[in-house]
Amino acid sequence: MPGGEVEGGSATARGGRVAQLRLAVTADDYERALRFYRDVLGMPEVGTFAGPEGGRVTILDAGRATLELSDPPYAAYIDEVEVGRRVAGPIRVAFEVADAAVATDAASAAGARVLAPPTTTPWNSSNARLEAPAGLQITLFAERGDPD
Repeated sequence: MPGGEVEGGSATARGGRVAQLRLAVTADDYERALRFYRDVLGMPEVGTFAGPEGGRVTILDAGRATLELSDPPYAAYIDEVEVGRRVAGPIRVAFEVADAAVATDAASAAGARVLAPPTTTPWNSSNARLEAPAGLQITLFAERGDPD
């Protein structure tokens, strides 16, 4: 709706505007996924937490967003708290990097499967598509600037 209005009142009246986007991902191999996103892609750790029945979640700083990696028990716990049943599933995630070719090589060496190597897109970025830990299909992209 125009002007920041949402059904039931303005965004401000309903608690303010969104301050952060957090992508919550369930990783069957939590340790592998954590090493990949934290160590290979270089996303600093913001915090790690444990659930009451075990399970862990780690929040990683992704620049202008965060990537939340949970193992299945913690993801089930979150779903149970918020929804009352297990509902979440995987999605594709795009990460901006300084050099798509270098990042793709590092990701591949760490076990990601390259589905498409870096390619210049019509919108002038270099994009690669990979199958990464946690069942995520990811895009690594580097902005190339304005075309001449």
